[in-house]
Amino acid sequence: MVTRPEVTALPLAPRNPLPYRRRLTAARRFDTGLELLRDSGGSVTRSVLGPRWIAPPLVFVSSPQGAHDVLARTDAFAERAATPISLELRRLVGDNLLVVPHREWLPRRRALQPIFTKQHVPRFAGHMAGVAEQLADRWARGAAVDLDAECRALTLRALGHSILATDLTDRAEVVGAALRIGGKWAADRGMRPVNLPRWWPTRGQRRARAASAGLHALAADILRACRADPTRDAPLVRALMQTADPQTGQPLTDRAICDELVLFLLAGHDTTSTVLTYALWALGHRPDLQQRVAAEAEALGDRRLTHEDVPKLCYTVQVLHEAMRLCPPAPAVGRMVMDDIEVDGYRLPAGSCAIVAIYAMHRDPALWEDPLSFDPDRFSPERSRGRDRWQYLPFGGGPRGCMGDHFAMLEATLALATILRRAKVLSLSADFPTITPLTMIAAAPIRARVGLRAVA
Repeated sequence: MVTRPEVTALPLAPRNPLPYRRRLTAARRFDTGLELLRDSGGSVTRSVLGPRWIAPPLVFVSSPQGAHDVLARTDAFAERAATPISLELRRLVGDNLLVVPHREWLPRRRALQPIFTKQHVPRFAGHMAGVAEQLADRWARGAAVDLDAECRALTLRALGHSILATDLTDRAEVVGAALRIGGKWAADRGMRPVNLPRWWPTRGQRRARAASAGLHALAADILRACRADPTRDAPLVRALMQTADPQTGQPLTDRAICDELVLFLLAGHDTTSTVLTYALWALGHRPDLQQRVAAEAEALGDRRLTHEDVPKLCYTVQVLHEAMRLCPPAPAVGRMVMDDIEVDGYRLPAGSCAIVAIYAMHRDPALWEDPLSFDPDRFSPERSRGRDRWQYLPFGGGPRGCMGDHFAMLEATLALATILRRAKVLSLSADFPTITPLTMIAAAPIRARVGLRAVA
């Protein structure tokens, strides 16, 4: 591959001026750490943590143009699967859409994409609405709850019924713990310049492998049940069973299917649960905004909400967009630069790891008015007009953006409207602390008092 002369002539991204230890710590915090790197070094800033043979140079990107320049490229120039975190994650949980190279990713994506298109996801709406109704009825009786735990159980149960044909009610803690333990271990190793050998039996490694084994055992149970009952309505599992291995032309092995199911168990519920938790927490501090969501849902009557109601839930959707701006489920995404490329006026040499700092971009005062305030109206049609497509990336962007974005938004919209039509939320937690093992999740219980909503 030959680098274009005009790219060769560009300057390298400026080095970040923070001391080494602060840069190392900040690089591992995909939320506030990347904000610190942006504030200290600008919207495209470089950090060298060691010689190239130990660790690739890291380039943190938090401008819309820079995000486009990294994410809109094909894998030939910016490969997702080659980043240090992806390599560690692949060794831990196996091959899946998130971490496999382009040649293996493309046929799997084509096989699974139809399940998550706008035309097909409506069939899943009833599952989320039904589960959300049960939650709302329980909340209406009054209680003090952990919003994070409640939303994780809600979304995992809906995921199980909609695309896996499995009751996952009792598995929420298992799946959540696996994300925290396994994701943190893979991300820590990926962002650390020097690591102990993988065969060294550290406590963290043992816990990560045990978490991965538990998820694979659950995936194997799901697959086994589908093979035993050909009539079982599990669209994701059926699609994987009908997918061919691009190297052999044969059906995927059971191990390969389980590797993919593990990804969907983690990402399929995690995105929606975090968004719902943050939205409910924020609305729990703003009764006026909460009432607007409730009134919008109440106007549709007492029947179960369906996908056809979503176009009438405009303010509810705005609330979710604002929740994903302030608390994006994927706060950063990385690409390994395979050939010299231009990113917002700078040259990123081959072998660099480009990290698009979505969290930092979503909270940048240069891009957003009063960026730290929760203001769903900033996503109204009037105020959204003219906004750069690449400054708001809750589901990533480019060829390897999130495949399940329509599915996640449909589920979150119906869940939020269904819950607040019946129940009210008063937040007891003043803050929303986060951690970023891979995705962004709550770092502590998010306490709230719930009860019956008074209907005017």
